[in-house]
Amino acid sequence: MDRRDFLKTVSSATLLSCFPASLSSMERYQTAGKLERRSLGKTGERLSMLGFGGIVVMNATAKEAAERVGEAIEAGINYFDVAPSYGNAQDMLGPALASYRKGVFLACKTTERSKTGAASELQQSLKKMQTDHFDLYQLHAVTTLEDVDKIFSSDGALQTFLEAKKAGKVRFIGFSAHSVEAATALLDRFDFDTILFPINFATWHAGNFGPQVLEKAQKKNMGILALKAMAKRPWPKGVTKTHPKCWYEPLSDPAEAMMGLRFTLSHPVTAAVPPGDENLFKMALGLAKKFTPLTASEAEEIKQKALKGDPIFRYPRVA
Repeated sequence: MDRRDFLKTVSSATLLSCFPASLSSMERYQTAGKLERRSLGKTGERLSMLGFGGIVVMNATAKEAAERVGEAIEAGINYFDVAPSYGNAQDMLGPALASYRKGVFLACKTTERSKTGAASELQQSLKKMQTDHFDLYQLHAVTTLEDVDKIFSSDGALQTFLEAKKAGKVRFIGFSAHSVEAATALLDRFDFDTILFPINFATWHAGNFGPQVLEKAQKKNMGILALKAMAKRPWPKGVTKTHPKCWYEPLSDPAEAMMGLRFTLSHPVTAAVPPGDENLFKMALGLAKKFTPLTASEAEEIKQKALKGDPIFRYPRVA
């Protein structure tokens, strides 16, 4: 049984009572010394509760990229995510991941909204990542309803996704979104396998951003992947940015970062993708191994802390 014990989460009336759902809908698996793995919606896949975002190796040397990937694999990470918009991340991650490819779940994304544009970018990504298929291919950073309409048009990107799946170049189809409006529209118009969306303590409580999307995705039995678990707030004006790879101020204190991760992973989320800063990612690796679901009192404490903050996303959006 390769030392893996199946964890059956028991539903509780008090556990996470302020959340729309507990972890009872998920299958959770543990191996001693490794990150917990969780079921990915209806796909049948089991992913590590932390994902490796390609930005972690952006601008790294080949040696650094290989070391960072190797460290992630050793910790139990089997979910890797990359995109062409992440600078030279594909160029660095492809070679570093090549020897592990058969044992990992590889996700990629495209910001192209047209059929021809998406097809071209898919081929380029496959080549750079040294693979013949992606386990998950996603529409990247969908934000507006105009984006959604383009994607679903007769010559839109979704046509490329469907053809690629039929050809065996893509196993599952998903999307990432940065607005409630776009995510809701996408969920209503197609049966996607996964969603990659910000699930963050501050945006959830102070921004009303996340609960409605997560609830809808869970009802569709989708694989739910989370962004921005370790986001604190927008960078304050005049403050020197200590983490250039983060467009927001991250939770860099270990105790606060643990709070952010526990909030996100106490939801029915398969995996959280930490910030692309390599030091923050390394910290997240260590913290996630100590994960325990929030108690109701801890959830309330985090809620009160969040309500005093400045979330990076709000719904409705503030102009």
